[in-house]
Formats: sequence, structure tokens, C-alpha cells
Amino acid sequence: MNNIAEENENQKMNTETLEKQETPAPEEKQDASSPEITGEETMEELLDIYESSLKKFEEGQVVTGTVISVGRDSVLVDVGYKSEGQISIQEFIDEEGNVNVNVNDEFEVMIEVWDEEEETVLLSHEKAKKVKVWDAIKDIYDDDGTIEGVITSRVKGGFSVDIGLLAFLPGSQADLRPIRNMDEMVNQTYTFKILKYNKKRNNIVLSRRVLLEAVRDKLRSTTLEAIEDGKVMEGIVKNITEYGVFVDLGGVDGLLHITDISWGRVKHPSELFSIGDKINVKILSFDLEKERVSLGMKQLTPDPWTTAVDKYPVDSKITGKVVSLTDYGAFIELEEGVEGLIHVSEMSWTRKIRHPSQMVTVGEIIEAVVLDLKPDNRRISLGIKQTVDNPWEVISQKYPVGTIIEGKIKNITEFGLFIGIDDDIDGLVHISDISWTKRIKHPSEVYKKSDTIQAVVLDIDKANERFSLGIKQTQADPWESVSQRYEVGKEISGVITNLTDFGVFVELEEGIEGLVHVSEISKENVKSPKEHYQIGESITAKVMNINSDERRIGLSIKRLEEDDDDKYLEDFAKNMKPATSSFGEILRTNIQEQIEANKVQEAQKQDSEDADKSEE
Repeated sequence: MNNIAEENENQKMNTETLEKQETPAPEEKQDASSPEITGEETMEELLDIYESSLKKFEEGQVVTGTVISVGRDSVLVDVGYKSEGQISIQEFIDEEGNVNVNVNDEFEVMIEVWDEEEETVLLSHEKAKKVKVWDAIKDIYDDDGTIEGVITSRVKGGFSVDIGLLAFLPGSQADLRPIRNMDEMVNQTYTFKILKYNKKRNNIVLSRRVLLEAVRDKLRSTTLEAIEDGKVMEGIVKNITEYGVFVDLGGVDGLLHITDISWGRVKHPSELFSIGDKINVKILSFDLEKERVSLGMKQLTPDPWTTAVDKYPVDSKITGKVVSLTDYGAFIELEEGVEGLIHVSEMSWTRKIRHPSQMVTVGEIIEAVVLDLKPDNRRISLGIKQTVDNPWEVISQKYPVGTIIEGKIKNITEFGLFIGIDDDIDGLVHISDISWTKRIKHPSEVYKKSDTIQAVVLDIDKANERFSLGIKQTQADPWESVSQRYEVGKEISGVITNLTDFGVFVELEEGIEGLVHVSEISKENVKSPKEHYQIGESITAKVMNINSDERRIGLSIKRLEEDDDDKYLEDFAKNMKPATSSFGEILRTNIQEQIEANKVQEAQKQDSEDADKSEE
């Protein structure tokens, strides 16, 4: 029933339409191509005439339509056909969900579905726009023109660009140089060249680099004509490396080396520049054939070393900033481009500085004195110890030789003790000046660090900054009175402390030793003392000689035995009864002569040995 009602309604509408067409308004002109109506046609003929008057369309064709209604799901558009065309409402909903279409809006649409039997017409406004874009792309490509678009996102190998259709921009075609941060180009609008397109595959490839190269080539020719040595030009920082900055002068790139950026110290160009900065530079050299341009920025200002002699005379005090430390010293910036060196030897009068970090730190502002200036070599020698008085100039007045001082042991070495005095001055007690008598292998045997001791000032060498002290000098030298305690010829006793191939060392008192030479051990031939004695054994010997300067005492066991023999003879001669015969008198006389001869011989032998030892 509903279908019949719809058919009757449609037939009624068609009849009304025919009636309207049969009686056109007087002011309207009838289309010359329309069949002429005489009024005698049948209904069937009239319907044929009506259908033939309607426009004929094909699928894929783009036509102009007018919105006649906007529904929930679709928009009805009059395209001049007996049935209105439908467009999905989704084509008119924006990102915020608003419907952007109104009744009577007129725009182009594409016929997607055309079914005369079902009287169905499906349209698309979006596809109509794309068709127009494809037509525009063809025209632009044929005319070698350009098109504007927005980079919407990054994709593999490049970018996606909206030019009405989605096109592909390869990464290599996005700029003249590789792009470090590709995300910066997203949502930016650029002008592009169409490299190729394929409508069937829906493929469009763009290039921005081609246009930039054309601009660069045009600028290059102009720039090359303008470049000349010594000229100051404006450029744009294009790239930054650790060794310098590449500057675009207008189609021509120049290198601003790190050494030509500033008269001062530059660790890395990125500290001073960013990509895109506009800077003024000076042309230092230009090779037209290779198109190489060397640039300078520091050359735009005078060289500060030209006035350094007037600003920093020798012996003047300066204030500067510590900019660098090395093993051998610290570099001080006096002004931009002028640096001086404080050698470690010029940092302290008294302390031995192993590294400048013991005295200064980078970034610290310090005072120093100019020691030497060589502007031709761009060198200034500085010192910070010169800002205070030299303690070595007054130390000899404060502690004259012979003064007894007291101090703590600051350091112990194999050759002596370092004693802290004052003003960071250390005095050295050499190992030989620790004791008069003890044989010390290492000072740590007697003292330890931080011990407080007394010592005598022996010598002060200001030139070499040496302060010599002695501990043993605080007491009298026991060897000065040894001859009074051990007279020559005196019989003494001692303990064996050492046995050698050439003799026996005997300790007479603490620190005082005597030597029994192997020849003085016995009348008999002794090859090695070790065969007869042991260390620690007590022996008795006779003092033969004393040399206080060389600290030697000569002893003899053999002489002691010979003295015993002579004494026996003397006692024998004295105890003999008066001679009753000439033989007895002769024997007494011979014994006395023999005793005297032995004494003379002993004295001569002693003198000879003393002479030999003195020659040695």
C-alpha cells in the first residue's frame, strides 16, 4: 500500500512539473535545444519530453549542486536531476564535531553512484575537491609551477604534506642540508615543486630542495661578484662544528674557524652561536675556483696584544680570571684575547707546588705581578708569590747560624728530617747531623712524624732556599775528648760489635768504637778474625793510636801480649841474684839489652804504622 501511495504521489509531482513546463513565464526564454510543445502531445510523449529535458550524468563526473536540505545522516543536493543526490553528513563535520553546511550552499560534487532505474544518486563533495586538485596538479606540473602545502607529519623516509591531497616529501628533498631536528618542520607551510605524480596510484612526490637550490644559485652568482678579500659581509649561521662555524653569505658558504672567532679563548663555537644567527664577518681569503671562503670575526676588532705593553708593564700588579690549569701552571685572562701564565714555581716562596690546583681554581679572580712580557710571542709571565714579601729575605735575620730552634717533624725521608719552622719554611736535618756516635740507617729508627725536637741552625742558603739544621750539634762531640779518656798505650776492654776480614770492631762506649786490625790480633798469622772471635764477646786490647778528626781508635791484642813478655823478662832480670860468675853477669846484661831493643823496635814499628795510616 505504501509503494502504491508513493507512486501516486510521484506521478502527481511529475504531472505538476509538466504543467509548469507547459506554461512558461512570459519573460523566460525557452531553451532552443528543448523540444517544442504544441499542446497536442499525449501523456507518454510529455513524459519523454520531460526526461529528455533532464541533464544526463556519468559516474565520476563533477557537477555543481545546490543544498536543498540538511538531515541527520545526509545532505540532499539538487544537481538538476529528477531525484536529489545524497552526500554523507560526515563530509561536513569538522574536528570539533560541528556541521559546516547550510541550505542553498552551492559547490561542486562528484557523481559516485548513478542508478536511473532505482533513481539513486550518491554524491561526494570531498572527492570533487580532490578531482579539482588533481587537475590543478596536472596543470602545475605541465607548467613547471609550484604549489603550497602544510607538512602534517613525519613518515618513514620523509614527510607527509597536505596540498589538498596527501603528498610525500622525501627527507633528502626537504632542505639543502640534512635536517637534524625533523620535528621542527611539522605544521609548517612551505612552497614545493612537484617532481612526479600518479593519479591511479594516488602518488605525489614533492621537493623543496629544488626551489632552494634555484634561489641559492641565483644568490651565489650575485654573492660571488660581491666577495673580495677584506670585505665585511652579513651571513647566517648554517652549521656548527667543534672546529668552527659554517656561514651562508648568500648562496656561498664560508668557514669561520674557531681560532678566528675571538681574540680570547673559545672552547666550542656553540657557546657563542646558534643555527640561524645573523652575524657580521670579514673575508680573510677567497678561492674563486674552489669557491672556498675563509672568514674572521675577531678581525673586526683591534688585536689587544698591540697595546699590551702599555697596559701591563713589567712589575705591575694585575687582576685576572683563572681560565685553565695545566700540570705546569695556570693561565690567567687579563682581558679578552690576552692571557698570562703563572708557572708553578712562581706560586709560593716556600711551598713546593706539584699542581696549580693547590693554589688556584678555574673561574677564580686573583692578583698577580707581571714578571715578563713578550708581545711578539703573545706571552706574559706572571707570579702570585711576588704579591707578598719573600720570607727567605728575613729568615737569616730571625734565625742566625748557631740559633737553637724547636719544631715538629713534618716529614721523614731516607736522607733526613724536615722540621717545620714558620711561614711554611722547612729546615732539613741531614741524617749525618742526627747523632755524633750512632750509625743510623734511616731517621725513622730514631724519630717519628710530629715529634717535637730541638736543633741548631747550621746554614741558610737564600739563593737555593735551603735551611740546614743539626740535632747532634746541640751536644758536645764526644770525639773531642776521646784522647783524654783513652790514652795511647792504655789497656782497655770492650765488646765485639762486628767481625770483618780486615779486623775486629770493639765498642768502648756507646757510639765509640776501636778497630783491632787483623795484623794486631796475634803474633801468629791470622787469616780471618771470625775463626777466633764472636760478636758480643768481650776482649781486652791496648790503645795504639787515636785520630779524633777521622774518628778512629787503633787497638792491638798482639802488643798487649808482647808487653806481657817484656814484663816477664824485666821481672826475671830484677829477681836474679847477684852474679857469682861472669856468665851470670853476661846473661843479665843481655836480657836488659833485649828489653830495651824490643821497646825501640816497638816504637819504630808504631811510628811506621802511623805514617802508613796517615798516607792512606
